[in-house]
Amino acid sequence: MNKALIIIDTQDSFFETDYWQEKYFLDFKKNLGSLVEHFNSANLPIIKVLHSREDMPDSPFNPASGLVKAMDFLPSSFTKVFYKSVHNAFTDTGLATWLKRHNIDTVVITGIRTEQCCETTARVASDLGFNVEFVTKATLTFDMKCPITNKLYPAEELKAKTNLVLAKRFASIQDPSDY
Repeated sequence: MNKALIIIDTQDSFFETDYWQEKYFLDFKKNLGSLVEHFNSANLPIIKVLHSREDMPDSPFNPASGLVKAMDFLPSSFTKVFYKSVHNAFTDTGLATWLKRHNIDTVVITGIRTEQCCETTARVASDLGFNVEFVTKATLTFDMKCPITNKLYPAEELKAKTNLVLAKRFASIQDPSDY
């Protein structure tokens, strides 16, 4: 089994959003950092995926903002970098082709936002035939208020729901200590 660590949207853009929350960030950094160390020491590929939206001029996700770059706690170099403009890391990026050319059959999903880009990438990866290991503790999301019911959903509840819908269907749920 050949694995690659996929780090999704862990970029400075999020620091400038109105929904950024620091309260879960330290645990996220620690957990993702331990995975990066493991993959580096095992000489396994580490893929950086950045969300980039040139069509949104005032967005922190627009490259002109200078914020579409990896957060400082991540390594300065990666095996490969891909840019995406949609929720998953596969559509129109070349990621699947690159993984297949390098005989990678298992992707380890981490990054920012658990229930959005990370979960969507996991589902698409599964549909494309990759084995998916979803490391929820190495993903980050934020408390959200439902625009329909006005109910507040804590980030930990959103992560639990992601585990529920992915486990044994689209991915195996892993802990950073599993590596």
